[in-house]
Amino acid sequence: MSGKPKRLIAANKKAYHDYFVDDTFEAGIELCGTEVKSLRQGAVNMRDSYCQIKNGELLLYGMHISPYEKGNIFNRQPYRERRLLMHRREIMKLFGLVGQKGFSIIPLSMYFSGKWVKVEIGLCRGKKLYDKREAEAEKTARRDIERESVVRSV
Repeated sequence: MSGKPKRLIAANKKAYHDYFVDDTFEAGIELCGTEVKSLRQGAVNMRDSYCQIKNGELLLYGMHISPYEKGNIFNRQPYRERRLLMHRREIMKLFGLVGQKGFSIIPLSMYFSGKWVKVEIGLCRGKKLYDKREAEAEKTARRDIERESVVRSV
């Protein structure tokens, strides 16, 4: 990775709750001008978004980018499919891994890398309900331990 500064636009926290993230990749995204202006204002929702590979292209579905309020006729549909930009061999590697049972490609975060918009995607396996409960219990236990250590240090 280069030394370009990264500025986070949005993070998909629900993805970490619903999936085990096995591997992460960085991809560019094909956007129009008014969408970039909306991203600079932080008007994006990645909650139920996912990626699929069709005809050798990686496409992003379900991501909502609000229309730019000063964009008039140049605004695009908020939920349109967007193409992610990766090298063909990386896409084919993902295609082979997604073919295995239970894997999905989920966008994890979106950020500016210099002047370019990048999307961090994850190769994910779905969590079962008992996995979610176990993760929540661990999180609560860590929070309680941290709270006790703060109280004892004061």
